Amino acid sequence: MDAIRVDNLTKRYGEHVAVDAISFAVSEGEAFGILGPNGAGKTTTLEMIEGLRRPSAGTIEVLGRPVWPDPRAVQARIGVQLQSTTLFDRLSARELLELFARFYDRADGVKRAQESLALVGLEAKADAYAEDMSGGQQQRLAIALALVHDPDVVFLDEPTTGLDPQARRNLWDVIRAINDRAGKTVVLTTHYLEEAEELCDRVAIMDESHIIALDTPDGLIASLGADVRISYRENGTEKVAYASDAQAAVLEALTEAQASGASIENLTVRGPSLEDVFLNLTGREFRE
Repeated sequence: MDAIRVDNLTKRYGEHVAVDAISFAVSEGEAFGILGPNGAGKTTTLEMIEGLRRPSAGTIEVLGRPVWPDPRAVQARIGVQLQSTTLFDRLSARELLELFARFYDRADGVKRAQESLALVGLEAKADAYAEDMSGGQQQRLAIALALVHDPDVVFLDEPTTGLDPQARRNLWDVIRAINDRAGKTVVLTTHYLEEAEELCDRVAIMDESHIIALDTPDGLIASLGADVRISYRENGTEKVAYASDAQAAVLEALTEAQASGASIENLTVRGPSLEDVFLNLTGREFRE
């Protein structure tokens, strides 16, 4: 069964089209990523699915229910972590979670608060205020608040933005636990290519309000039809090539440079990535 189904979803602001007739489905239990540079339409897409922003056109179903025109029934069964979270100043993490559980009429708020703290690895910070936590811990708390009512689908909007590399990787473990151990359907937006490759079963790449590709990370990379990416600087110009035979491709580049009298610098050979998929589809490098 599809946990989410989106058909021809569109959002306009006057003449500006923020999301342009996109369609996709997310299976139950899947970790689904929406990847794209800033301004691609990722957050607007999530907010329409979450019932926070009314679409201009198209339909959305979550757990078999239409989200619009009345999103409240769906909102009771989803958890949402927004890009920024403002919390009550003088409530501890445990108190915040118990309060949020009561917002959803949960009679087991104390138990759910403890379980959510355990899932995101914040048991030792149960009595701490959010303002006294690190950035990574605050993001974990925001995710715990999205989980406290035991939703079926969890939306995470750029959850690792602004975190240092270690905190980002620690949060990856939390997201894996939500998807694998807790069995939740997870929809994740990100502008970190490595994050999408690492966490998502499938990835939709958005650019300029459209979905330009959708597949598994491996499937998207395989669409390049190459085993290696070769990059170098030739007389000050960046060059990129994709090939199945690394040795032959390097020799060809060196031979051509020698024949033309050009100089080659910073020659690197590596496997292709989602960044290369984006470059191949759009003709430009991915910018976070």
